[in-house]
Amino acid sequence: MSTLVIAGGTDGIGKALAERHLDRGDTVLVIGRDPAKGRTYLERARARGAGDRARFVRADLSLLADTGAAIERITAETPAVDALVLCARHYRSRRTVTPEGYEENFALFYLSRYLLGHGLVPVLRKAERPVVVNVAGPGAPLDVVRWDDLQLRHGYHGGAALGHGGKLNDLLAVAFADRYAATTGIRYVLIHPGVTATGFSGEYDAETLRHIRSMQQRAKPVSAALPPIVDALDDPPAAPLSAFVEGHRLRVDTPDFDRAAALRLERITELLLERS
Repeated sequence: MSTLVIAGGTDGIGKALAERHLDRGDTVLVIGRDPAKGRTYLERARARGAGDRARFVRADLSLLADTGAAIERITAETPAVDALVLCARHYRSRRTVTPEGYEENFALFYLSRYLLGHGLVPVLRKAERPVVVNVAGPGAPLDVVRWDDLQLRHGYHGGAALGHGGKLNDLLAVAFADRYAATTGIRYVLIHPGVTATGFSGEYDAETLRHIRSMQQRAKPVSAALPPIVDALDDPPAAPLSAFVEGHRLRVDTPDFDRAAALRLERITELLLERS
């Protein structure tokens, strides 16, 4: 049986994955910020006869302190982790700064994924076939990155912020695979399952909300979004880094997954975290 950590596992795709793996007999640690949703997850697990294999780790992943505390708890309590699934994100129509001083999308959609991936390497490397599955939006051109304004202080737009975060995750994956694949065997998989009828977590202005409601009507059900993620979890690709959009594999040896850019972002991130 496997052990999974799912960030953003109380709703949508993360929730469906958690329940699927509990039903298979796996142990599933769900990270979320809402204690009520955490209690619901644990109650549903008990009702499925999986209460002893379900754990809820409360953390607001837009806060570095909470993310760090979650990492410490997981590494202290869990001998090995077979898979880390990164799902958490939250739409903001207006630019919002966290109490720690970071733009929220940058903190939640990028920094938390950076910290969780690197922070859980000690327990991931103990698994037989470890994998990180980052549910983001791979494949955007490299010029999406605002090198001089990574936290979008100028010209903020909620949709563009998510697109920007997705591209940062591409570069995160490139640097992660470059650093760890040869020595730990950890595989890194970027996945965009397509527009899915999840909770669309966020705070929307009226115009964006109308657009979201329209998207929800056309979006695929969560069950239809799971197969490429399930495939990556059940049989991780052999390559150190892989990327998929709606089941179609992307090349990751193109300029859009540039190694020099990935290392540049990694250095910037490390300096930023050192100053925190």
